[in-house]
Amino acid sequence: MPGSPSTKAGTKKLSEVARHLKVPTGITSTGWPAVRQTCVQKLGVEFDGWQDQAGRVMLAKRADGHLAAMIDGVGLSLPRQVGKTYLVGSTVFALCVNMPKLLVIWSAHHARTHGETFLAMQAFAERTRVKPYVDRVYTGSGDEEIRFHNGSRILFGARERGFGRGIPGVDILIFDEAQILSDKALSNMLATMNTSQFGLQLYIGTPPKPDDMSEAFTRMRVEALAGRLTDGAWIELGADPGASSDDRSQWRKANPSFPHRTPVQSMLRLKRKLTEADWLREGLGIWDDDSLTTISMKAWADCGDAAGVIDGQVVLSVDMAFDRSRTYVGVCGPRQDGRRQVEVIELTAGDVPSGTDRTTWLVEKVAGSAREFNAPVFIASNGNAAALIPLLRAAGVEVEEIGGHALAQACGNFYDAVTARTLAHLGDDGLTAAVRAAHRRTGESFVFTRRGGVDISPLYAALLAVWGWTTRHATGDVLQHVW
Repeated sequence: MPGSPSTKAGTKKLSEVARHLKVPTGITSTGWPAVRQTCVQKLGVEFDGWQDQAGRVMLAKRADGHLAAMIDGVGLSLPRQVGKTYLVGSTVFALCVNMPKLLVIWSAHHARTHGETFLAMQAFAERTRVKPYVDRVYTGSGDEEIRFHNGSRILFGARERGFGRGIPGVDILIFDEAQILSDKALSNMLATMNTSQFGLQLYIGTPPKPDDMSEAFTRMRVEALAGRLTDGAWIELGADPGASSDDRSQWRKANPSFPHRTPVQSMLRLKRKLTEADWLREGLGIWDDDSLTTISMKAWADCGDAAGVIDGQVVLSVDMAFDRSRTYVGVCGPRQDGRRQVEVIELTAGDVPSGTDRTTWLVEKVAGSAREFNAPVFIASNGNAAALIPLLRAAGVEVEEIGGHALAQACGNFYDAVTARTLAHLGDDGLTAAVRAAHRRTGESFVFTRRGGVDISPLYAALLAVWGWTTRHATGDVLQHVW
């Protein structure tokens, strides 16, 4: 299957249907024909043209017989109601029939979504032509499973409940709601595939909201569109950016199942349940304009180093969420490679010992760290943590207030450091979400503000620490403690 997937006469190529299509390099064949044959002849399933071609991409192989996307997986950015559960579910059922003792994990982020998917698959298992291959369907809450007579199994669960971790010997991982998939959750679940010789990973989602933990899904798209996803595939269906939400020709462009399988009434019902922004993302598959994010997420990803270590003098910073439920302590210092590294520590109300005043505890916590590392603390004078300034000073901590022009300089300094890749971070999910949601406030000063309801306090804790270390380092007023 070199190049584009083959198609029947009169059927549009997937490259013509998809807004973006990226396939792995080195494809020589595909395992799809055997799967499609099982679907048609044994399970009674037929596919539309785009689904048939997507299946060819998902199961594309290289000359060694392994899946071409075995390393990076297959990403599918699809609008709602396009038939993704039908395509993926039928494919997985056929694979389970064809490959005895196959183990499949199907996870969604939310329990509600997981429950809806399981009910759909349970109904599929009850079909007349499917039922003979199914041994049993387990319906216990949190233990949903479809087991086949040949020993193959499909397990269903919600990632928000910790499902999927520590299950050995997994052959297929399906990440439903992949737009809400943190790097930590991804790492935990990928470890379950270490012994599999099949190793199919499917990442299925809609364009993420600003506050979604979408690092893995977004990074996969960035790599695909940049041509660097050589060991993975990316299939994206969507309307044109800037399309009118009422333009039904754009509905057809976004959803190849409309209107012959997905009726207009279903589209209208979904549209009226969603906000305008969510309809563009979930109904029409349009990704937010990357220009809305001031900091390039590609540059931010390039700065990531989960194994990074600070090696030298440090400074601290503090910022706080608007509702004061979370406090963030920033730490910045040098690395041996010449870059600055920033880390952000989250302190929540749950960390406070029972019967202890929260503010007193916070002051003691920050003051203790400042004394331990002989470090000054930088706080925005008009920020949510400003109330801690006099309390920390009373505790003997050196506090430097940052405001006005200096705060704008701190924002600009952080932006420049990320753009130039002279900054390093550990890939913290909360900090990454804050970076994605931040954009430049309208006006002359370069100051970050949030987009949507996302808390960007982790970003301010980070940039204050980076600014503090930079100014101290530049003036020669450095600290002697090694972190």
